Amino acid sequence: MKKSKNMNKHYQKQSIKKEYAAARKSGKQTAAKATSKTGSTVKEKAGDKVKEFVSKHKGVFIGIGVGMMLLILLSAGISSCTAMFSSSGTSVIASSYLSEDEDMLGAEAQYSQMEADLKESLDNYERDHPGYDEYHFELDGISHDPYVLTSILSAMNEGCYTLEGVQELLQTLFDKQYILTETEVVEVRYRTETREASYPVTDPETGQTHLEYYTYEVEVPYDYYIMNVKLVNFDLSHLPVYIMTEEELELYAGYMETLGNREDLFPDSEYLSLYIANPPTAYAIDAAFQTDEKFTILIEEAEKYLGFPYVWGGSTPETSFDCSGFVSYVLTNSGLVNTGKLGAQGLYNICTHVSKADAQPGDLIFFKGTYDTPGVSHVGIYVGDNVMLHCGDPIQYTSIDTPYWQSHFFAFGRPNY
Repeated sequence: MKKSKNMNKHYQKQSIKKEYAAARKSGKQTAAKATSKTGSTVKEKAGDKVKEFVSKHKGVFIGIGVGMMLLILLSAGISSCTAMFSSSGTSVIASSYLSEDEDMLGAEAQYSQMEADLKESLDNYERDHPGYDEYHFELDGISHDPYVLTSILSAMNEGCYTLEGVQELLQTLFDKQYILTETEVVEVRYRTETREASYPVTDPETGQTHLEYYTYEVEVPYDYYIMNVKLVNFDLSHLPVYIMTEEELELYAGYMETLGNREDLFPDSEYLSLYIANPPTAYAIDAAFQTDEKFTILIEEAEKYLGFPYVWGGSTPETSFDCSGFVSYVLTNSGLVNTGKLGAQGLYNICTHVSKADAQPGDLIFFKGTYDTPGVSHVGIYVGDNVMLHCGDPIQYTSIDTPYWQSHFFAFGRPNY
C-alpha cells in the first residue's frame, strides 16, 4: 500500500506534543493508571511493548539508531503507548497496536458476545414478549470488524488499553452502533360474532306462546396489539467522526491504514483482503487524456492519497477521507474549485449535468443507493475508459463497468473549473 509521508510526519509531530505534555503532568498521565493487581501500570506496559516491538523488528531500526533512541527516552520516563519520534523508522510504531494481545482479543471477544446476546434476544423476542397479536421486525444485520473496534479503542486511549479499562467505552460503542426501537401499536379492529336471539310466537289454534330462536351476526370492536421491532446497525466504522477528537481521529486513520501492523491478530477480517492481500493496483491513465492541464493537476493531487483508508466523515489527509471528503479536498487543494467540505449530493448540486456520451476525464461521477441515504450517496473522479478514482476502501482506481456500479450509477457532472 502506498503510504503518505506527510501523514506519517503529522502523526509524529502530534505524538511528540502529546508525549511531552503528558510527561509534564505529574501524577496525571493517562498511561500511568493502575491496570493490574500487582500494581503494574499502562505506562510500564507501554514501555515494555515498545521495547518488545523494537526487539521483534530490529531490522527496521538497524542503521538509523532509532532503537537506542527509543530505549533511552523510555528509560528517562518519557514513554507512552503511541511514542513516535522524528526518525524515519518510527512511523511503524506510530501506527502499531501496542496493547497486550490478551486485552485486544478480550475486548473483541466481549464485544462479539454482546452482539451474540443481542441476536439471541431478537431471535426469541416473541417467546420473551408474549401477549401481542402480531410482531413486525425490521432488523439490520449484527456485525462489526475487529480491526475497526481495536483501532477505535487504541485511538481513544492514547495508543494502548486494558480490557478492564475499556468496559465503559465498549458499552458506549455498542449502544451507539445498535439502536433498538420497540413500538407498541394498538388498533381498534372489528370481528364478526354470531349471536342468538328469540322472539315469541303464539299458536293461533291453541293460543299457546313459545319462543322461536334465530342467529344473527354483529361487528364487535376489540383492541389488536402489534409490536414493531426495529434494529438499526449504525456501522461501527461510522462512529469515529462523531465521538472522537480531531487528534483521535487522526490516530484512528493511522491504525486503519496499517491494521496496527498486526495482520495476524484477526485473520478473518475483510480488511486483510482490502488492504494487505489485494491492495490498490497501479493504473496508467491514457496519455491522450493528460493533455488537459487542469485534469493533470487534478490527478496529481488525487494520486497523493492512493491507499488511504476510508474513514466516514474524514476530509483531510490527517483524518483520511470518505468519498465526498476526498473529492472536495482534491478539488479545493488542486486550486481548481474551492468547494469546501461538501457531501456527495452537495458536489452534484454544484456540477453541470453531463451525459454518458459526453463525459470527459476530470468530470465527477455520481451514484445512488450505495447505502441507505436519500439522494446521491457516492462520488468519484472520472479518468476516462470507464474508470474512476474514488475513495472506496481504500482510495483506489476502480472500473465502473461492474454490475454493482452500473446498478447504482446516477449521473456525470462537470464542476465549473
